[in-house]
Amino acid sequence: MKLKSQEIRAIAPEMDPLRMGMGWTVNDLEKPQIIVESTFGDSHPGSAHLLTFVTEAVEGINQCGGKAARYFATDICDGMAQGHDGINYSLASRDTIANLIEIHANATTFDAGVFIASCDKAVPAQLMAIGRLDIPSIVVTGGVMDAGPDLLTLEQIGKYNAMYKRGEITEEQLTYYKHNACPSCGACSFMGTASTMQIMAEAMGLMLPGSALMPATCEDLKDVAKRAGIQAVELAKKGIKASDIVTMKSFENAIIVHAAISGSTNSLLHIPAIAHEFGLEIDADTFDQKHRGAHYLLDIRPAGKWPAQYFYYAGGVPRIMEEIKEMLHLDVMTVTGKTLGENLEDLKKSGYYEKCDEYLKKVGIKRTDVIRNFDEPIGNDGTIAILRGNLAPDGAVVKHSAVPKEMHQAVLRARPFDCEEDAIAAVLEKCIKPGDAVFIRYEGPKGSGMPEMFYTTEAIASDEELGKSIALITDGRFSGASKGPAIGHVSPEAAEGGPIALVEEDDLIEINIKDRILRIIGIHGELKSEEEITEILNERKKIWKKPEPKYQKGVLKLFSEHAVSPMKGGYMQ
Repeated sequence: MKLKSQEIRAIAPEMDPLRMGMGWTVNDLEKPQIIVESTFGDSHPGSAHLLTFVTEAVEGINQCGGKAARYFATDICDGMAQGHDGINYSLASRDTIANLIEIHANATTFDAGVFIASCDKAVPAQLMAIGRLDIPSIVVTGGVMDAGPDLLTLEQIGKYNAMYKRGEITEEQLTYYKHNACPSCGACSFMGTASTMQIMAEAMGLMLPGSALMPATCEDLKDVAKRAGIQAVELAKKGIKASDIVTMKSFENAIIVHAAISGSTNSLLHIPAIAHEFGLEIDADTFDQKHRGAHYLLDIRPAGKWPAQYFYYAGGVPRIMEEIKEMLHLDVMTVTGKTLGENLEDLKKSGYYEKCDEYLKKVGIKRTDVIRNFDEPIGNDGTIAILRGNLAPDGAVVKHSAVPKEMHQAVLRARPFDCEEDAIAAVLEKCIKPGDAVFIRYEGPKGSGMPEMFYTTEAIASDEELGKSIALITDGRFSGASKGPAIGHVSPEAAEGGPIALVEEDDLIEINIKDRILRIIGIHGELKSEEEITEILNERKKIWKKPEPKYQKGVLKLFSEHAVSPMKGGYMQ
């Protein structure tokens, strides 16, 4: 087939001399041209090491007859953005990175791409860009960091910070935890959004089998990057585009895997946004449907026991897929040029599982300690539910596997706050009591960019009394590390005049996860009929005033003006 890069050369005479000005040879100009796009930068541990894998991918491309070009769109770190307004940029950064990659690849044009990233917004941003570009594409993820002493991992810092502020641990103890939680590069070592999205990329068929969430310090990951470069050239020569691989069946596979691993709730923002770029429609209800009856198998933090590096030791995505095989579409195409079913069979013959077993022996645990057998699940109704009612007509998201059983069905008294800072202060100062429903609103995409409510969720979950007796309800989102009684993505959001904006002190809130209900059932402590509630909310809406936009310039102004509902993916339209 004729390569697109060669067609562009014929109509853009400046292309050849400008590339030769970078040291390209005449021979290089004739080769398949492969963009190697990464988020490398000194921004956080998930990106600081990626240049190593860029170099390996470039070597693989160049040695098999392609010509690589390195491009960079560095991401930010949600962890470093926590506790201040920097977190408001997090979700907007996803769309911004996708836009920059689109510009990189289309302003020059390439025949294929290798996309290298590790973390929360970077991996979904690259997947969105791949859908938008629809060129032959392969993803390499930068793996996961090692756990610290006594298997310390970063998501525990929020808990320890809340414990310190309550006087339960010393400053010296907190400092020790902070200084030892991130002993290496890689994504954070728990099943947060970064780890989840690495797994989603493989589950969708865009990664070499078994390569998602490898330890970042593992030498095998360099080999993966090099082989990915080689495979990108093959995909270019064969003209296998991303859309030939990523189909509705691919997304359904990914969502079933998401249920099995108890993946981050942020996936309900990212998967619909990625699907949108591929011209497909997936919303939060798709997750609810696929999670019903799905077996939850992975005992990894924050919901489970082990750090995320143990996921690879136990067999990674292929092992999960083997357990849920009957629920998957095994006929989907992947970047290997083979179907998912063929890939899984090839891994059995390649020594992949034997290598994983060697890692398990070193840490002294069994595979089933980490990835359960299908018929011995941790849970059998997935991990995600979409709740609806007069409080969330368009839906709200809850990770029910992380919610204490006491809170699966409850009636609580509303304690509304218009920003997270006020809410967390109330929690830490013991102003919140058992039976309260803490509301944090005006934190959706159109309100403040949809930041995470991480510190508030940790303050609640780490409080022995409150963790099992209250709920947090917000139009914002949660960290992938969050656990406890948290309901997010409430839609329509407060900034659009959704019912969450109309809740007042001591209104009665019903939560029923089994029946998927989130609604107001009483006003100022008094039960009311559904008709009465509707009438009162209508009256409140008449006097509600839309607040001035929080941001008057820059990217967050653009994001707040153009972001769609969280239930659709929160992307900019």
